[in-house]
Amino acid sequence: MTEIILKLEDSRRLTGPNLFSAEAGAIIDISCANIDPETVLTHWNRQVRLLLDGLGWAAEKTYSRVYSGGISLVVSAPIDALYAATEVNEAAWQLTMEEILTPAENHSTSVDIEKLQQLIHDESNPPLLALQKAAMEHNICFLSDDDEASIGYGKTCQIFPVKQIPPVNSIDWGSIECIPVALVTGTNGKSTTVRLASAVAKAADLAAGITSTDYIRVGDQILDTGDYSGPGGARTLLRHPNTQIAFLEVARGGMLRRGIGVNKASSVLITNVAEDHLGEYGINTLNDMVAAKFIVRQAISLQQGLILNADDTGCVSFAKSLENKIVWFSWSLNNPVIQAYIQAGGDVCYVDAGIIYSHRGGITVEVIAVKDIPITLSAAAKHNTHNALAVTALCLTMGIDVKHIRQGLSGFASTPENNPGRGNVFEFNGITAIVDFAHNEHGLNSMVETISNMPATRRLILISQAGDRSDELIKGLVASSMKAKPDALVVCELASYLRGRELNEVPRLIRQKALDMGMEKEKIMLSDSPFQGVEKALEWAQSGDVLLILALTHREEIIDLLSEKVNSQAIAK
Repeated sequence: MTEIILKLEDSRRLTGPNLFSAEAGAIIDISCANIDPETVLTHWNRQVRLLLDGLGWAAEKTYSRVYSGGISLVVSAPIDALYAATEVNEAAWQLTMEEILTPAENHSTSVDIEKLQQLIHDESNPPLLALQKAAMEHNICFLSDDDEASIGYGKTCQIFPVKQIPPVNSIDWGSIECIPVALVTGTNGKSTTVRLASAVAKAADLAAGITSTDYIRVGDQILDTGDYSGPGGARTLLRHPNTQIAFLEVARGGMLRRGIGVNKASSVLITNVAEDHLGEYGINTLNDMVAAKFIVRQAISLQQGLILNADDTGCVSFAKSLENKIVWFSWSLNNPVIQAYIQAGGDVCYVDAGIIYSHRGGITVEVIAVKDIPITLSAAAKHNTHNALAVTALCLTMGIDVKHIRQGLSGFASTPENNPGRGNVFEFNGITAIVDFAHNEHGLNSMVETISNMPATRRLILISQAGDRSDELIKGLVASSMKAKPDALVVCELASYLRGRELNEVPRLIRQKALDMGMEKEKIMLSDSPFQGVEKALEWAQSGDVLLILALTHREEIIDLLSEKVNSQAIAK
């Protein structure tokens, strides 16, 4: 007889809008095999409902999602009882497993309702719930975490310790405001987009706050460095008194693990969706990933701007089921979605004859020539044309004038200072080196297209990958690289990102795929690290060559090395 396998893989809180609903709650991810998932759901729904009714939580909702190899089980809960909610969910799961796996006469698991009630009581915080309710009634932004709760964003934000929240009738609600906030997500282009948008805001004399995978920044001040693309970074930025407008990079992992950290925004942008990080949190297919990215829409109303990529088939397909007001962008006026939206009186941004245009309210306005936007590298970097289009649509939706958009786009160069690791160009001794963070096939395709559009005597690509990517995804990177017909390939080990692989396993896989695709073995160089790989690339390079450096690690050291080359040439002159 085939053994039924049921295992709880993860149990966690969902502190904000998430893949399942706009409500906070608790989720467990379980792996299962050799059993119909519907059978599991039937048992779990019965057990969790009994517990919720017995605890006085009859109004709370349940959600579920079946995916290959597993099921996610969710219970909604008040924000002041999320830890207790995880205990309730786990208790229901224990009862479910026993009911499925053990004959009825041998059932022994029991749930201590009084203990669960005590957990709920101990965590209970009526003033916190009252503040949340009052903020909603006054249409004021509300944020909370384990330590603090706040109302409003920016200079009028008021922050309270969660255990010292004042009576809501003592708060001067009329003095509290919410600044414009945009959420930016997608597989590629997020960091560049929020930084480019902040340059537009600066042109409009606004102190823009941004969160990204590199830092939190308000105006020109970096508050902290590190990956702040999750809920914590968003809260820190929006509570800062100097923030006048905010562009938040929102990562897939944070949304799936905790939900969105911000439940009230002005606009949302999805740059694109591609296959990356599949297999985490039950997101196993491209369609799964599309749904995960669209979690951000729950932070805006149906009437606010949802900015979408009309050249991305996943976005276009998913949008058909939505009732949101959508603003589409595309690198071609002839895109059928753009054409249909113009005919229907919708808002769009597009490129026609090398010019970015905005069409809003039936009026078409010329914004800027693509070649006048430095990050497009004279239109060679098509993906950055997309990013400029997205920023144009986003900033118009947020009320920024076209003249400031034009000024911001034309004044932003993708330097290591402005946009570290994203299309940074270094020119020295006739050599052009581009440093980029492209780490998936979608992103690499864009960079390969860029260097293919640039004049070059020879082309070199430096490539590596973390060990947690599948063999197929790694081979896909190599296939993408080969589209540039490189004259040399530098394959690097990422010793700190083996993630279960053997040392040099990934470089061997990359090298073999390149050989299988016809690359001559003498044109492939192996390196122990990206930094060492750059040194080898520089030894190989001659005047007229273009080097694409995919710097997944050692980015600062690589940038410093290339900057020294540029400075040395300048001194020599």
